[in-house]
Amino acid sequence: MRRVSLSLFCLAMPIVFAALATQDPSFLSAQTAKEKAKGKAKVDPKIPPRPQFATPIDKIKVAKDFQVELLYSVPKETYGSWVCMCVLPDGKLVVSDQYGLLYRVAVPAIGEKGEPKIVKIPVEIGGAQGLLWAFDSLYVVVNAPKKSGLYRVTASQKDGELDTVKMLKKFEDAQGGDGGGEHGPHAIIKHPDGKRLTIVVGNQTKLVDYTSTKVPPYWGEDHLLPRMPDGRGFMAGVKGPGGAVYNITPDGKEWELFSVGFRNEYDAAYNHQGDLFTYDADMEWDFNTPWYRPTRVCQVTSGSEFGWRNGAGKYPVYYPDSLPGICDIGPGSPTGIAFGYGAKFPKKYQDALFICDWSYGKMYAVHMTPNGSVKKGTAEEFISGVPLQLTDVVINPIDGAMYFTIGGRKTQSGLYRVTYTGKESTETQAKVSAPTAAEKELATLEKLHVRSDAKAIEAIWPELGDSDRFIRFAARVALEHQDVKAWKDLALNEKNPQTAITALLALVRVSAACPEHDKEAKKKGDPALRAQILESLGRIDFVKLTTEQKLEMVRVYQVLFHRFGTPTAEERKAWLAKFAPAFPNRNRFVDGELLQIFVFLQDDTIAPKAIKLLAEAPTQEEQIEYARSLRMLKTGWTPETRTAFFSWINKAYAYKGGNSFGGFLDKIKADAIATLSDKEKVALKTILEAQPATGTVAVQPPRPLVKKYTLAELSPIVDKGLKAGGRDFDKGRKLFAAANCFACHRYDNEGGAQGPDLSGASGRFNTHDLLETIIDPSKEVSDQYANAQIDTLDGKTVVGRIINFSGDDMMLLPDMTNPNGIVKVNRNNVDRMQLSKLSPMPAGLLDTLKEDEILDLMAYLLSRGDRNHAAFKK
Repeated sequence: MRRVSLSLFCLAMPIVFAALATQDPSFLSAQTAKEKAKGKAKVDPKIPPRPQFATPIDKIKVAKDFQVELLYSVPKETYGSWVCMCVLPDGKLVVSDQYGLLYRVAVPAIGEKGEPKIVKIPVEIGGAQGLLWAFDSLYVVVNAPKKSGLYRVTASQKDGELDTVKMLKKFEDAQGGDGGGEHGPHAIIKHPDGKRLTIVVGNQTKLVDYTSTKVPPYWGEDHLLPRMPDGRGFMAGVKGPGGAVYNITPDGKEWELFSVGFRNEYDAAYNHQGDLFTYDADMEWDFNTPWYRPTRVCQVTSGSEFGWRNGAGKYPVYYPDSLPGICDIGPGSPTGIAFGYGAKFPKKYQDALFICDWSYGKMYAVHMTPNGSVKKGTAEEFISGVPLQLTDVVINPIDGAMYFTIGGRKTQSGLYRVTYTGKESTETQAKVSAPTAAEKELATLEKLHVRSDAKAIEAIWPELGDSDRFIRFAARVALEHQDVKAWKDLALNEKNPQTAITALLALVRVSAACPEHDKEAKKKGDPALRAQILESLGRIDFVKLTTEQKLEMVRVYQVLFHRFGTPTAEERKAWLAKFAPAFPNRNRFVDGELLQIFVFLQDDTIAPKAIKLLAEAPTQEEQIEYARSLRMLKTGWTPETRTAFFSWINKAYAYKGGNSFGGFLDKIKADAIATLSDKEKVALKTILEAQPATGTVAVQPPRPLVKKYTLAELSPIVDKGLKAGGRDFDKGRKLFAAANCFACHRYDNEGGAQGPDLSGASGRFNTHDLLETIIDPSKEVSDQYANAQIDTLDGKTVVGRIINFSGDDMMLLPDMTNPNGIVKVNRNNVDRMQLSKLSPMPAGLLDTLKEDEILDLMAYLLSRGDRNHAAFKK
């Protein structure tokens, strides 16, 4: 399973009771049913627990023309709780109890009745979170205390019965524990070359002693300012590179490190082109902070790094030394994934990547389309249930059906089968799509992820400036594998800005070790080389760069100063002279990254500028971004700016956030107090000792009602107004915050993730449809974001998202903008549970805006975050 942290979504073990979703009185004790009939229902603590069953199929929703069968409600006391499975050559399944043994399962043929036949595999091995039949063996990835490792199970006799176990590799806990944490070793799959295997492990697993690596071994924390560890101490001492992907030989002797930087990817799958994909986890304790990253599907390219670091140190998606996902999903708990190959499904679903979310009970079909050198994923909700704690999914090539399991954490488990009942063709699509020119270019670069000769550098160099981010990344990885002496001067003398930025980042990384990862290093990078790199960067006209290039250039400075140390007085003076006029930059991400360097250099002019940004920032994420840098600034403060900063901290305690939110604010405050002189501590005594704000406060003050707008009224006004142009990007962004949109929706890499990402709204909605979803959000409510409505036996109704279970309590979140506002409902007090027909999104969000403001907001929404969009041209 995916979590070990005591997190918002996984604080304890969820229990699944079909009775929660039924009105059948047989699930109630006679006493309770009788009292219910009299209208005097009370929960009697002496009532025995209800029978446990897997979620019934009438409580599961599946895509049109598909059907779901519940094949088996797993007796927990007999066979445990199933978390992973694989398919044997004869079509039988092998399943694993998370805390128990392995079982072989023969399911009835499609259309036949009867229960599956279950046989214990006679080997003392279990606790598996990865299973694979390959090379005449059952490979088992065990995630259990003192037993975590990769095992090979074979048959010693001609009868083929599996009876011999051999450990191929032991996995060690990154925190020095005994293993078994839920961020440990996970899935194993067959490599498309047919000669190797691929294994994924979470960020709680220590890197193995690999024999080769596609990832240049120059990773580091690379935080210019001291990193804030998790606000509640989770994995505080664990450093990058985090979760990893390996390719290994069948005998387990050769291990190639292929990719790093995951939080806790549980499973992986290859498409027909040989591209690898995984579904990585978020950290829900980080909700409403600038470093929160939603669960996401990642295309795992050779030598890739996806930027997991502990606490507030996670790399944002725009860092050039990491890669973004190809499809953001939102809050959840990633578990099993599989492509639909071999399924008797329509072609659209044969080609889809199916991904399971344990906490929200969703299975998505992610449809892939070309996007430069990689794919772009679009998620469609395929299966959902309330509750439905999905653990694994496989396609059985023998009968062409999909099988999935629910369970985990000793919860009620079930085995299900999905088949297609529609009229579309389900013929196997044998033809593999030809790679695009960009995909071929990426593949060519990936072949150079080994030490080569001067010809390799000639091939690599033009790609360092490519407009495709994945190609630039692959080119840099290839360059870092080459002898730095052969390309150092090329990097220092490069005139193309993009090529120079990419090459200089490579030069910084290979020329100096990250201090946190090389404790024995006697000194940082060579000061003479630092001066040369600064001179090369100084030739680049920052003002003329695109926003993406600006972010990448600023990141090079950050890694340079971190690994090579504080610049000389002259170097510092030159940097400040170059960048002081560029701050603020009118882009909140560029400003946030630049501020880190200003603070690192202890610029005595930056405090008033940064405090102004802090005061004007429309979202709490942006405010926190500035505050975490300012906490380390020691110089240039005035009584007024100090007062403003600590007053903000006191107010921010009443902002809404995840479980670690308060701990992060504690760290910001403690670090800031440490920069004060004794005199300042006396002057600020009242503020420093004041009780922080309690309850919750809005980042933006409430606005008065302007008018109750209708769709018929607004649609023509907005159409005409947007065509005229002249809208204001910055006002639109502030209004997006004022309407509380950022609280739930992600947009241009900021905001919440509880609702759909609106960055691509213009590609999914025309102006009229987008207005309609805002004005009347309950007209059509997606199950993906719908609340559950629970009616209790004592006459109460609770509406919210079910996010977790603990013992007999279901935990609901009525307000997704307030992650700590959990309401508990005892399972024995549930009369009926159904999806609410009311959208979690409130109506009337535009009613506090004037027509001109609505035009700015709509222009911002439809611009995809591009301030150069036609709607903003005068």
